[in-house]
Amino acid sequence: MAADTKELIETAVNRFLEEVPALQPLKLVAGLELRAKGDVQMYRIELPGPKVTKDIAADSRVRVSLPRSHFNSLATKGHLRDWREAFEKGDATATGVDQVLKLIVNVVERQEQRSRTRKAKS
Repeated sequence: MAADTKELIETAVNRFLEEVPALQPLKLVAGLELRAKGDVQMYRIELPGPKVTKDIAADSRVRVSLPRSHFNSLATKGHLRDWREAFEKGDATATGVDQVLKLIVNVVERQEQRSRTRKAKS
């Protein structure tokens, strides 16, 4: 099961980075907290890579927390818009160094603006 979860996390990270290519060179250690009934699984994600290990990620600069069920659907079917909605609704939360969080939000917003502009021109 742990190997499947690692692959799912790698898939989610790769899909996200495909949609936001400006974040691909970012060097970052992030923690991922997957919550389920009475259980919390902690993972450490190192970028670029991603290199995923089952660990508390004490050296992480960003920590993302969300229910396991939401993560499963976002990892396989989610797009940038779906991730944004999860954060806006409070299903997912991100904590950590403010400068890093602001950088990621800024890059994602700019990518969304470029995508909207391309669609409008088409």
